[in-house]
Amino acid sequence: MSSRLIPRLKVLALAARNRLTMLGRRKPPVSPRRILVAHHLLLGDTLMLTPLLAKLRVRYPNAKIVIATPKAIVPLYQHRPYGVISIPYDPRDGSTLKMLLNAGGFDLAIVPGDNRYSWLALAAGARWIVAFSGDRPAYKSWPVDRLVPYPSQPAAWGDMVSGLIDGSAPAPYKPEDWPAPDSRPFTLPQQPYCVLHVGASTVLRLWSPEKWRALTEFLTKCGLQIVWSGGPGEQRFVDEIDPDKKHLSFADQLDLAQLWQLLAHARLLVCPDTGVAHLGRIVGTPTVTLFGPGSPVLFGAGEFWRNSLYRAVMVDDFPCRDQRVLFRRTIGWVRRCSRGPRECLSVGACMDGIQVADVRRAIEELGIHE
Repeated sequence: MSSRLIPRLKVLALAARNRLTMLGRRKPPVSPRRILVAHHLLLGDTLMLTPLLAKLRVRYPNAKIVIATPKAIVPLYQHRPYGVISIPYDPRDGSTLKMLLNAGGFDLAIVPGDNRYSWLALAAGARWIVAFSGDRPAYKSWPVDRLVPYPSQPAAWGDMVSGLIDGSAPAPYKPEDWPAPDSRPFTLPQQPYCVLHVGASTVLRLWSPEKWRALTEFLTKCGLQIVWSGGPGEQRFVDEIDPDKKHLSFADQLDLAQLWQLLAHARLLVCPDTGVAHLGRIVGTPTVTLFGPGSPVLFGAGEFWRNSLYRAVMVDDFPCRDQRVLFRRTIGWVRRCSRGPRECLSVGACMDGIQVADVRRAIEELGIHE
C-alpha cells in the first residue's frame, strides 16, 4: 500500500464523518477563534501566502491561526510571524496528519491552492471552508462552503490569496514583521558579498554558465565578493559555472534557516524564479529575479511587497509563454509556461534571451554600481 494511501483514506473517513456531524449547522463564522490555512505548497508558493497571514491577523487579532507547512519549511516560522503557528504536514507522513488533527476544531479554513486540501480541512473539523473556484476535478471542491473566483484583472498570486477573505488589503510588508529563525552556526563571508543562487527546480529556469561568469566580473568590480548558492544536489551547477572554484560556494550545504542568515547579511541576491527569490523578499535582501517560463505578474512583488528592493528581469511577450492555467484554473490574463523539458520546443530560450546587460541594469537600479 502506498505511503500516501493510508493517510488519504483516514482524511476521507474523518471528513465524511465530520460532514455528517455538521449537517445543517454550517454557516460563516463572524469572529472565528481558530483558523487553518490548509495546503502543501513548495517554498515559494508557501511564502507567497504571507499577505493572507497578514490580513488574517489584522482582521482577527485574537484568533489562533495555524498554517499547515511542508516539514522543511517549518523552521522559518519558528518565531511566529504575524502570530501564526506552523504545523508540519506531509501527505505521506501519517504522524504529521495526527499533529494537524490534534490541533483541529477550526472555525474557519482557507485553502489557497489545490482544493484537495479542503478534505484535509474538513477532516480537521473546519466548520467553514473557503477556496478558489474552478479546480478540477470537481470532487476536490465538494467540502468547500464558499468558492471565490480568481480576479479578472492581473495580480500577484499572494495578493489574490489574501482576497479569499473580505476586508482591506494588508499593509505592505516590512522585514521586521518576520523574525529571523535560529540557525546552526556557520562561517559567513567577511567582506561585503552578493549571493548568486544558480539552481532551479527545472532546467528550463537555468541561466547559462557564461552569463553567470560575466555577471561575476561586473559584481566583483562593484566591490562585492561572489558567493554561490544552490539547493540539494545543485553544486553541479556551480561546478559548471565556476570549475576553477574562484568563488566561495554554499550550494547543497545550508538548510533554510542558515540560508536566511546568508541572505540577511548579503548586499544583493540574484537568482532564477525560484523559492529563494521569495525568501529574499521575506528577509529584506535586495533581490533580482530572472524570469524565463514564469510570470513576474503572478510571482513578482505585487502590492504586498511593493516597498521591497526588488527587480524582475525577463524577455517581454516571449511567444511560448502562452499558457493561461494556474492551479488547474484557466485565467484569461495569465501568461506563463509550465511545460517540462520534453514538451519545450526551444529548451532554455526564454532564459537565454535574458542578457547580462539587463541584469546589470536591474542591479544598478537597486543602488549597486561599479
